[in-house]
Amino acid sequence: MERWHDKVAVVTGASSGIGAAIALELVQQGLQVIGLARRLDKLEAIRNQLPEEKQSRFTPLTCYVCDAECVNARYKTIIETFGGVDVLINCAGTTAWGQLLTMEVQELQQILQTNVMGIVHCTQKAFQSMRERNVAGHVFVINSVLGHKVFHNKPLPDLNMYCPSKYAVTAMTEILRQEFRGLDTKIKITSISPGLVATEMIPEQLKTAVGDCILEPKDVVAAIMYALSTPPHVQVHEIILKPLGEAV
Repeated sequence: MERWHDKVAVVTGASSGIGAAIALELVQQGLQVIGLARRLDKLEAIRNQLPEEKQSRFTPLTCYVCDAECVNARYKTIIETFGGVDVLINCAGTTAWGQLLTMEVQELQQILQTNVMGIVHCTQKAFQSMRERNVAGHVFVINSVLGHKVFHNKPLPDLNMYCPSKYAVTAMTEILRQEFRGLDTKIKITSISPGLVATEMIPEQLKTAVGDCILEPKDVVAAIMYALSTPPHVQVHEIILKPLGEAV
């Protein structure tokens, strides 16, 4: 991890769950971290968890990743302030429970815009910064096991557009890898696909039902740290994490 010391990392969805855990660990590893999320108060609370001497290494910025103009403005601020982006971790995501056949189309579009186009917007801006400076950067996407297999344990599925959005992320990871290679860059991309993770996105009744058969955000962080710490010539393309005994 020494080569990443003082480098600049952008973490989307950094206000809670996996994103917050990633941001905190990257600061501890010596990176300058910019946390993007909708809720500034939550981001500031994350910063306050850090030792006082390290709080300056975490910069909270409000950002709606599904809004291209907002993303452009935030990256402009990041580049003007820090000079560029070396690591991007696309962690922002959303879901809603219901059936594809009956949900409001606007609600389904929001899932796609956040889970798919949010990654596109942020990755384009980070790539531009990495390429202009000819750096061997690293892009991460937080995917899901549901981007590899459609699963439900109820008579009526309720994951609607979430699975299709994550399948899109799986395909997009390979497309980006090929584009990074085809454009003769040294930029890596890694997809992390966890099973059920104990975050605020998961309903409490589901957490209770699965008991110990659930991952913690720190488990996902460990996978990211592993991929980030590999030598420049090693690319970890996909990591699938499941809690022991998970049915998916």
